[in-house]
Amino acid sequence: MKYKDGKPGSHPDKNSRVPMAMMFVVLCGLSFYLGGIFCSEKDKIETKDVAKVVSSPKESSVAPLQIKSAAFPECSSDYQDYTPCTDPRRWKRYGNHRLTFMERHCPPVFERKECLVPPPDGYKPPITWPKSRDQCWYRNVPYDWINKQKSNQNWLRKEGEKFLFPGGGTMFPRGVGAYVDLMQDLIPEMKDGTIRTAIDTGCGVASWGGDLLDRGILTVSLAPRDNHEAQVQFALERGIPAILGIISTQRLPFPSNAFDMAHCSRCLIPWTEFGGIYLLEVHRILRPGGFWILSGPPVNYENRWRGWNTTVEEQKSDYEKLQELLTSMCFKLYDKKDDIAVWQKASDNSCYSKLTYPDAYPPKCDDSLEPDSAWYTPLRPCVVVPSPRIKKSVMESIPKWPERLHVTPERILDVHGGSASAFKHDDSKWKIRAKHYKKLLPALGSDKIRNVMDMNTVYGGFAAAVIDDPLWVMNVVSSYAANTLPVVFDRGLIGTFHDWCEAFSTYPRTYDLLHLDGLFTAESHRCDMKSMLLEMDRILRPAGYAIIRESSYFSDAISTIARGMRWSCRREDTEYGVEKEKILICQKKLWHSSNQSSR
Repeated sequence: MKYKDGKPGSHPDKNSRVPMAMMFVVLCGLSFYLGGIFCSEKDKIETKDVAKVVSSPKESSVAPLQIKSAAFPECSSDYQDYTPCTDPRRWKRYGNHRLTFMERHCPPVFERKECLVPPPDGYKPPITWPKSRDQCWYRNVPYDWINKQKSNQNWLRKEGEKFLFPGGGTMFPRGVGAYVDLMQDLIPEMKDGTIRTAIDTGCGVASWGGDLLDRGILTVSLAPRDNHEAQVQFALERGIPAILGIISTQRLPFPSNAFDMAHCSRCLIPWTEFGGIYLLEVHRILRPGGFWILSGPPVNYENRWRGWNTTVEEQKSDYEKLQELLTSMCFKLYDKKDDIAVWQKASDNSCYSKLTYPDAYPPKCDDSLEPDSAWYTPLRPCVVVPSPRIKKSVMESIPKWPERLHVTPERILDVHGGSASAFKHDDSKWKIRAKHYKKLLPALGSDKIRNVMDMNTVYGGFAAAVIDDPLWVMNVVSSYAANTLPVVFDRGLIGTFHDWCEAFSTYPRTYDLLHLDGLFTAESHRCDMKSMLLEMDRILRPAGYAIIRESSYFSDAISTIARGMRWSCRREDTEYGVEKEKILICQKKLWHSSNQSSR
């Protein structure tokens, strides 16, 4: 016979049973004796340090954390557009291969700035939505390079004290509206609520994503910090969702099967190079049945090749390579007209069976690469095949918008402890909380708040509760927390993975409201509280707000640090008035740098 560990069993000698029984009696007696000694001496043992370790900060019996107040200095004016993890000052440290230097490279602890990032000279409160979509203050984003380089393409133009955004682009000279109209003719699913979430790679100033907002489609506009200078900052100043990022050597910070649609308008990404690795990443984050749209080279090469400084033969070859690559990873050409081509990702897994062949290219990824692992995970030249268990999350089956917002996503079952009842409870809980927040902060729900970040969401409940307000929410799921981001996307919301021990992938002054629920309680064992709050100050707009829902243990310490950042905070009760948890309503002061600008 074999035991559970697979080792062969052996029969003990019968004569050994008596000594073993006697030994057992002796050991029991000895442990009883030692236990008596320990119990009689327990009052003499120092337990103070142990109590500190095991006590939960949420217990009301624990004294609140105390921190000495200190004022933070101003950073130099050279840091007014400081993006710590994508800082051009540090690019020379990294290689040029596949633009690696433009990816996230966060400074080590000893190089972190512990100062307040100043606004540009002449900064003023942003223009409110919806006017902001078409104009912004020049002094808030004082970058002329992109204006001069793209003036002939109508990305933006400077008039007086403002930048105007006429809705132009490289591939839509007649305006973004006409461009999207043609796209909708090719993809009827854009009109009926089937398509809700989209990603725009190489977004420019995010005019495509801005136009889609009126059509009920929520877009993450993605661009690196490069020589185009502040594309993402322009987008966020306009009130359009955007994030710094590039498809290079690491996966994008999104789960698999997330977006309903992906778009690239002359973004100059070499899709067929390096084993098709960039397109394979688009495939990973695109929902089964989702659409990939390409305009620009090599689409419509027959009529456009002269303007691309190439030959018609080269462009034809590039297009055929692209079509072959897309077919091999189970995309099919959905429709094509003029400069726009649309491919659709397979809705079922039958096509992927061919990837098991020995000569399949690109091959199927092995099971060791978790599809949703997306925080500093290297790209690999292989196809991530959707789980066959995902049936209700494909485009044909997922509820249409806005119904899908409150329907329990099937992928909640992949979350530890996730269930339909847990989802419904979370949904109803946040409706009550959001109503309470609006009593404490009347600006929430008004045109004073447009760009919102929920810094540690679970299922996107806060974003769902404020869905009818004139705002959008970037839902952030900690890279160390349970993977709930697929649920957020299945609801028709947007979000990203992030580690709050590092800086977020955005420019300074890009959010009107930061919301966090127990973030310091969850992350204080890993992340420095002061660094987290300084990062919040960097990305929060002057006169912007923070709703900090925290245990009573941390709330006083947070208020103390916030005063040193020139924030004003008041402490409020939760909707149920429990003592162990409090709400801080904070506002960042608008101040101007006392340092001479060196620009």
